[in-house]
Amino acid sequence: MPTWTSDELNRIAKADELEMVSLRRDGTPRGPVPIWVVRDGDDLYVRSFRGTHGGWWRAARASHEGHIRSGGVYKNVTLVEVTDSEINDRIDTAYRTKYGRFGGAYVNPMVAARSTTLRLVPR
Repeated sequence: MPTWTSDELNRIAKADELEMVSLRRDGTPRGPVPIWVVRDGDDLYVRSFRGTHGGWWRAARASHEGHIRSGGVYKNVTLVEVTDSEINDRIDTAYRTKYGRFGGAYVNPMVAARSTTLRLVPR
């Protein structure tokens, strides 16, 4: 299985946003959506600010494929649903640490959206 390089991980983790292009059921790409991304070890994670109502997330969950652009990195990715509570606890902390400067009105919905956690795996 492909892995992220250290350079890719660092560049994406330092970026405030990631552009996510998820795929519709028919395989056509949706428009890019800017979302927040966090790093935990050698993995990258995203969540939907709008929870399960987020259009990009619903498409991503259905296809499990997408394309990302962040920090000068362009990659096709597989999107893996995360249900492990320990990982989600670490992702909560990562969102609070990285994006806390934006305040609770933005960070709290991301922490509350644990059920939408997706791990980005390069393809």
